[in-house]
Amino acid sequence: MLQVDGYCDYLVDFVSTLQHHRDAVHGLAYLYNASDSDIEDLYRIAQDRKFRLFSKSRRGAFLDYLREQFAPQSGTDAADRLLNSTVRPSKQLIKLATEEIRNREQFVLLAEQRLAYEIVLKAVTKALRSDFKTVVIVTGGPGSGKSAIALALLGELSRQRRNVIHATGSHALTETMRRVAGKGSAGVKNLFKYFNSFMQAEPNSLDVLICDEAHRIRRTSQNRYTPARLRDNRPQIDELIDAARVPVFLLDEHQVVRPGEMGTVAEIRDHAAARGLRVHEILLDGQFRAGGSGAYDEWVLRFLGLHDGPPEAWKGDDLFTVSLAESPHRLETLLRAKQKEGYSARITAGLCWPWSDPRVDGTLVRDVQIGDWSFPWSVKGNRAVGEAPASALWATQEGGFEQVGFVYNAQGFEYDWNGVIIGPDLVYRGGKLTTVRSASKDPSLTRGITDQQVSRLIRNTYKVLLTRGMVGTVIYSVDPATQNFLAKLLPTV
Repeated sequence: MLQVDGYCDYLVDFVSTLQHHRDAVHGLAYLYNASDSDIEDLYRIAQDRKFRLFSKSRRGAFLDYLREQFAPQSGTDAADRLLNSTVRPSKQLIKLATEEIRNREQFVLLAEQRLAYEIVLKAVTKALRSDFKTVVIVTGGPGSGKSAIALALLGELSRQRRNVIHATGSHALTETMRRVAGKGSAGVKNLFKYFNSFMQAEPNSLDVLICDEAHRIRRTSQNRYTPARLRDNRPQIDELIDAARVPVFLLDEHQVVRPGEMGTVAEIRDHAAARGLRVHEILLDGQFRAGGSGAYDEWVLRFLGLHDGPPEAWKGDDLFTVSLAESPHRLETLLRAKQKEGYSARITAGLCWPWSDPRVDGTLVRDVQIGDWSFPWSVKGNRAVGEAPASALWATQEGGFEQVGFVYNAQGFEYDWNGVIIGPDLVYRGGKLTTVRSASKDPSLTRGITDQQVSRLIRNTYKVLLTRGMVGTVIYSVDPATQNFLAKLLPTV
C-alpha cells in the first residue's frame, strides 16, 4: 500500500502533464490471494486517501472500479502525453521543499560559507537570466561546508521556483539527506537522487543540478543491472552536464577513493569545453573554512604524501587538537569521555578486517580485532540491527559510536571528535609511508587496477578518514613502526 501510494505521489510531483491534474492519478492494490478477513485492518487505511484496496473476495468490485476509471474512448493520445511529458519537480513540491530545507537549522550557513553560497548563486542566476548554459565547479577541502552550501542552494533555488535536484554518488549521504531534509515528505525525498539517475534525462530538463561530492562521479552510470537498451558507455559527467542548464559540481579531488571515480576539476572542465560551455570555478579552501583546521589538513596531506614536502611534526592549532593514542583502548576511552561532555564522536578504520553479516541472533561480529581490543564494523546492510543504525546512517544516528565506520559511510560527514585506526595497508618502511595492497580487504581494490592506483586510493581513503573531525582527531596505528613514526610527529596520550 505504501509503495503504491508513493508511486502516486511521485507521478504528480514529477510528471509535468499531471501537475495540474493531480486528481487524475489513482492508486490501487489487488491482493488476489487474500480474503476480506485477512486484510480487515488495511481497509480503514486504504479508503482514507485516493487509494483503493481489493481482495480476492471483491474481484467483481475491482473490475467495476477499473471500468469507472477508464474512459470508453481510446487513451492513445493521453498515453503519449504521459510518456512524453517532461520529468521535473512540480510547483507544489518546490514550495514544500523550500519550507522543509530552508527552515532546518542543520543547513544554516556561517558567514564564510554564506559568502561562498552567494558567489555560486550569483553565477547560477546570471546563467539562467542570460539563457546561457554554464557549468559551475566548487572545490573545497574538509570543513569548507560544501554539502551545507549545496543544501542552502537547493532551498533558495526552490524558493525561486527553479527546477532543481540535488544528486550525489554516495549512498550514505543521499539516504541521510532524504532522512533529514525530506523528513515527513516522500516528495521532498525524491529531490535527492544519485548520479546514475540521469541516463535518460532530457537535455536541460532541469534548471539546476547540484552535484554534491562530485569526486564520486564514475566513468559511466552503467552497472551489471543496467538493461541492454541503456548500455552505451556514455560518460557520467556528460549525463550530468547535459541534464541541466546550470550543473553545479562541488568536490574535493583528494577524496577519490574507489576505482572508476573520476570527479576532478580537469575532467569536468574538459567535458564542458568539448561542448563549448562556459565554466565558472570557485575555490572554498582557506578563507572559506568554517570548522576543523586548515593547518591540520595541510599536515595530513604531507603525512600521506599527497602534497609537496615531507611529513612534519604537528605544530598545534588553538582551535583543533591532534594526538596519538598509545592503544586502541586509550583511543576508545578518550572519545567516550568526549561524548559524555556532549560532543559527537566516531571511530573509523581502514578496511583491513573482514566485514561479516550480522549473526542470526541479531548481534554484530566484532571483526576489527587488535590484540585484546575488538569492535564490530558498522552494520552490513540498509536496516538497523538492535541499537546499531543502518550502514548509511552510521555517521549521524544514535548508536553509531559502538561500531567502527569506514570510508564509504564516513565520506561526506563530519563529527566533533574523530578516532582513526590506521590499518596494516599503510605502513612506515625505509624512511617513508608505503601502502600494502595485500593488507586491504576492500573488494574494489582486488583486481583491475594497478598498484600505483591502489596506492593513491588507499592514501586518499586515509585523507578522508583523518579529516572528519571538527574539534579534534585521535590516531592509532596497528603497525609498531608506523606508530613509532607517528610518535615523532604527534603528542601521545
